[in-house]
Amino acid sequence: MSNNGRTRAIAFYLPQFHPIPENDQWWGKGFTEWTNVIKARPLFKNHYQPHLPADLGFYDLRLPETRKAQADLARQHGIHGFCYYHYWFNGKRLLERPLDEVLTSGQPDFPFCICWANENWTRRWNGEDQDILIKQTYSSEDDLNHIRTLIPYFRDHRYIKVNGRPLILIYRVSSLPHPAQTAAIWRREAIRAGFPDLYLCTVVSLGTLDFDPASIGFDSAVDFPPNCNHRTQRIKPIRCRFKRLDRQARRFFRDPYCENAILRYSDLATSMMNRPEPRYRLFPGLVPSWDNSARRKLGASVYLGSTPEMYRKWLDHSINQARRFENHDERLVFINAWNEWAEGNHLEPDQKWGRRYLEETKSALENCEEFPAALDMSEQAA
Repeated sequence: MSNNGRTRAIAFYLPQFHPIPENDQWWGKGFTEWTNVIKARPLFKNHYQPHLPADLGFYDLRLPETRKAQADLARQHGIHGFCYYHYWFNGKRLLERPLDEVLTSGQPDFPFCICWANENWTRRWNGEDQDILIKQTYSSEDDLNHIRTLIPYFRDHRYIKVNGRPLILIYRVSSLPHPAQTAAIWRREAIRAGFPDLYLCTVVSLGTLDFDPASIGFDSAVDFPPNCNHRTQRIKPIRCRFKRLDRQARRFFRDPYCENAILRYSDLATSMMNRPEPRYRLFPGLVPSWDNSARRKLGASVYLGSTPEMYRKWLDHSINQARRFENHDERLVFINAWNEWAEGNHLEPDQKWGRRYLEETKSALENCEEFPAALDMSEQAA
């Protein structure tokens, strides 16, 4: 398959915009991602919260009209496809309905791939990291069962492939007890199903990937800011250094700058763009903005000062990075994300910026040019 050298932009897609029995039990009747979004409040002056949708409204992903409207909007602005988060727990699936209905209905006619979000589900949104709601368990038997359930998705003509090989991401490869074994089982089954192979990617979701994915049977890595390695200093007033207040006092004198990680978007973008090239194949990734205070009462990460213009510069750079691959099918850029509303990172239009981020995406993909190797956007920081 050839795409004439054009870079394909793939946006991560969150399916948690419809109720499921498990979330009803764990978080309350009718819970969806919108539940977190609408309760968000500004933590300090000029803090942009809540993020509220514009064109698509507070949608329900059980509706085919909603899924079509999303795909139409993405296609109009140059997005090649969606990368759906896929939740699999030893045969138990969660939030599977939107993608299953996309598969069975054949609509919308829009490319897609899968990222296995292989984390435990916990109450960490409330800071209760040890309270596990559903746990990941691994085995070779489960690897086999898992990949066999994915083959029908791979057979779909819309499924994103790299030279005929279905593209699949694993969010946290470090959690797999035997990643090379998992890769071997999955590849064998894909070939048995008639594909030339799989194209397996690990996501750089925590810290630095300090090994070549090929060493564990993977083809590439995918950048996933802001959770991958970068040097970004917190905005931390001097008052935050004085932590010897007793617990009761802190209840009345809470300081969002001390209780959360408040950072600058320009620092994040500059740090990511100025990193040295890794020794392994890495698909560039970027984030239009980030603020997960809608999900976390304390310990949120808030990147201040994102604008469509800053995002455009980072996207230009990412496209230029992707163009270094001689194999045109490997010219991929991953955007985090299409609709992570409770983390404040979404290309879908909101009430502050409208379609500006989408318009910059379209312009960058249509008019990509060589971009400087090192950039500094600190002067534009809000």
